Amino acid sequence: MTTRPATRPARERLLTAAGELFYESGIAATGVDAVLQRAGVSPATMYAHFAGKDGLVAAYLEERHQLWRATWDDVLAELDDQVDRLLSLFDAVNRYRQREGNRRGCAFLAAATELPADHPAQPWLQADSLLLTARLRELAVAAGVDDPDEAAATLLLCYDGALARSAREWTTPDLAAGDPVRRARDLAAAWLAARGHVPGT
Repeated sequence: MTTRPATRPARERLLTAAGELFYESGIAATGVDAVLQRAGVSPATMYAHFAGKDGLVAAYLEERHQLWRATWDDVLAELDDQVDRLLSLFDAVNRYRQREGNRRGCAFLAAATELPADHPAQPWLQADSLLLTARLRELAVAAGVDDPDEAAATLLLCYDGALARSAREWTTPDLAAGDPVRRARDLAAAWLAARGHVPGT
C-alpha cells in the first residue's frame, strides 16, 4: 500500500488510515507502523496528535460514532411517519454504507470483542450502545408502541443480527442471500405490524 500524499492535515490522514486498517484487519492485528505508512506521517507526528495507539483507536471510534449519529439524524429529518422513524435505524445503516463504503459489519461490535474494559475507547463503545437503545426507545414511545423497551430491544436485536450477518457474508460470499439489513428491516416491520403499527399509515 502506497503512502498518502501530504495534501491533508496529518491528524486527518492518520484517522483515515487508522479507520481503514482497523476496520479492514482488526484493531489488534493492525500495527502502528502500518497506519504510519498508509498515512504518510512520522511516529513523532502521530505522538504529537495521539497518546499512542490506544489514543488513535479512541479517536477512530469517536469519529465513527459522530459520523454514524449524523447520518441517522439526516435520515430522521426526512421522515414524518412515526413508525417509519422507528425503522429509520436500518435506513440509516444503508445511508452510512453509501457514504462510507463499509459493508463488513459493525465496527463497534468488532471493537467490543477486542478492547479490554479499561481501554480509553470504551466510552465510545458505550456511547454507541446508549445512542441505539435510548433513541430507539424514544422513537418507540413516539410511535405509540405499547412496550417501548421491548420494541427497542427487538429492533436492536435485528440490527445487531444484520450487521453480524454482513460480517459473515463478507468472509463467506457464497452464504449471501440478499441484503441482511433489508431483511432485518422487513422482520422489524413485520414485528411492529403484528402489534398494529404499520409504516406509512
